[in-house]
Amino acid sequence: MRKVLVTGSAGFIGFHLSALLLAEGFVVHGLDAMTDYYDVRLKERHHGQLLQTPGFSCTRGRIEDMGLLRRIGDDFAPDIIVHLAAQAGVRYSLENPRSYIESNIDGTFNVMELAREHKVDHLLMASTSSVYGANTDMPYAETHKADLPMTIYAATKKATEAMGHSYAHLYDLPTTMFRFFTVYGPWGRPDMAPFKFVDAILNDRPIDIYNHGEMHRDFTYVGDLVRGIRLLIDTPPVRPASAADIAPGDSLSPVAPWRIVNIGNSEKVRLLDFIDAIETVLGRKAQRNFMDMQPGDVHATWADASLLHTLTGYRPETDITTGIRAFVGWYRDYYGLTD
Repeated sequence: MRKVLVTGSAGFIGFHLSALLLAEGFVVHGLDAMTDYYDVRLKERHHGQLLQTPGFSCTRGRIEDMGLLRRIGDDFAPDIIVHLAAQAGVRYSLENPRSYIESNIDGTFNVMELAREHKVDHLLMASTSSVYGANTDMPYAETHKADLPMTIYAATKKATEAMGHSYAHLYDLPTTMFRFFTVYGPWGRPDMAPFKFVDAILNDRPIDIYNHGEMHRDFTYVGDLVRGIRLLIDTPPVRPASAADIAPGDSLSPVAPWRIVNIGNSEKVRLLDFIDAIETVLGRKAQRNFMDMQPGDVHATWADASLLHTLTGYRPETDITTGIRAFVGWYRDYYGLTD
């Protein structure tokens, strides 16, 4: 049985990924700091559920603590590391940028050191669609330039991509960076728009709609996202003999076993259409508070996920109505609400 260390295992994506890995027979150790960026009770419920499954163990602590990481590495001896722990949130990076440097850069460096020291078979690390920044050439492909980040959050994630490449090159460490697009679904983060919209509508509060709703996002259902990560685990990049050996459209480095992969639904959805779908599922209308664009926001995201399909044979395919129904069903159950 392969052993996987999942950082950020009590978070939204880490919880879903850990549950999927356990269901498929992996042994999983989770590491999470349980920070109060959002409701810690939600994170505790995540770990509580995972601990009911044989094969799961966890540690509470920060990736910035290299001594703790080394103790976990010595005790657990992971074959694979999936690094999801990070200070998340585009808007929060405007308020507390230092936390992004400490967690996303310093912490990620420690995770890479752990992977190097234990010579893991595959290191997979989360990036974000936010790294595409000011790029307006869509759909976004992994081979596009991503040199104009719009927030410190995006800048730290772009930095970790570069750090990962250097370690892959220097230490022959197979490394896959995956860029998430707007993720939603059951157990979603309370700071993200889908949660905020449903919560506000059901509690008769107005919803804030930035740029007057003229925004587009590639909404990606969490179940599709973690399925993509799971399949990428079995597809570690291999250092090519030469650049000529890299297939067109592949982001594989010519000098390292390192690759970037988009995981998105490959559908650009207008924000107002997403809100309409939420209203339809809930059976009630939102009070719409239209606002100007926020600093650091981008007008649109849209993934070209063809590389994911080429590598794994898989395409995310959950439509927004199905995904919203699943989220609303979970929300009502979690908060004890009736239809």
